[in-house]
Amino acid sequence: MSIEELNEKFGTPGQVEFSQGKGGLPVILIANKHATSLISLYGAHVLSYQPNDKKDVLWMSEKSTFEEGKAIRGGIPICFPWFGPHVTDSLLPQHGFARLIIWEVFEVLTLENGATKIQLQLHHSPVTKAYWPSEFSARLTVTVGVKLEASLSVTNTGEETFTYSDALHTYFNVSNINDINIDGLRSASYYEGTASELRRQEEPLLQIVKEENRRYVGSVSDCVIYDKGYLRKIRVSKTGSKVTVVWNPGETNAKNIADIGGDGYKNFVCVEAVNAYDDVVTLASGEQFTMSTTIVVE
Repeated sequence: MSIEELNEKFGTPGQVEFSQGKGGLPVILIANKHATSLISLYGAHVLSYQPNDKKDVLWMSEKSTFEEGKAIRGGIPICFPWFGPHVTDSLLPQHGFARLIIWEVFEVLTLENGATKIQLQLHHSPVTKAYWPSEFSARLTVTVGVKLEASLSVTNTGEETFTYSDALHTYFNVSNINDINIDGLRSASYYEGTASELRRQEEPLLQIVKEENRRYVGSVSDCVIYDKGYLRKIRVSKTGSKVTVVWNPGETNAKNIADIGGDGYKNFVCVEAVNAYDDVVTLASGEQFTMSTTIVVE
């Protein structure tokens, strides 16, 4: 649909408006009594969530490329149908193809409590089958209100069973990486980066003092980001996921990531709901699975 057609069918002036965003990519601007949010149809990518009178909860890189065929750096990228590099073909896109395709708008609703609910969908097509042979339907549901809720549901619409991994790869906006700590992971087991040996977090609060790429397995508890600089805490809860990834590239590695830049690492931390490693999803024909995350500033 054109921007005009989207506004005519789904828009509400001053509350839900479609427009061309950076790079000409179509976006949805949401403004309600609770918060504002910006969502890109390219990748079904939540770019911003700002509760009224508060700083944005999500971080977006100033160096991010808004260009079809390239991933957007920041916000909540969707990783699907694989997380990380493809296991057999390194030429396929990192974290899958879902974040590199424009999704369709399925539904826009204003809820009784004043929150706004957006549903975007992606179906298998010749484009997706060039990357992955399976037949599927994926739907991202985003509710913008006092909380930000995002859920990814995948249905097997074909006849063959398939297995996939996915993630809601959330970048949180923080005052300074040196001024935060993360609660909720004490005694949890994790892999550090690509290491194969499990470690256990002994400290009650995780502090980021270097590059961190921790993959906590068997982890279902809430995480809370305490930010002394912004005087706030962000609670991150999830369902349908038993892996939590915490990532920050650190100063040295960030310099090698063009769309982060030298100092970009200081202002974000990723706390991600993931299905991967020993927690992948297998769906028979007609089956559906949903993973979700809920984010609230307390």
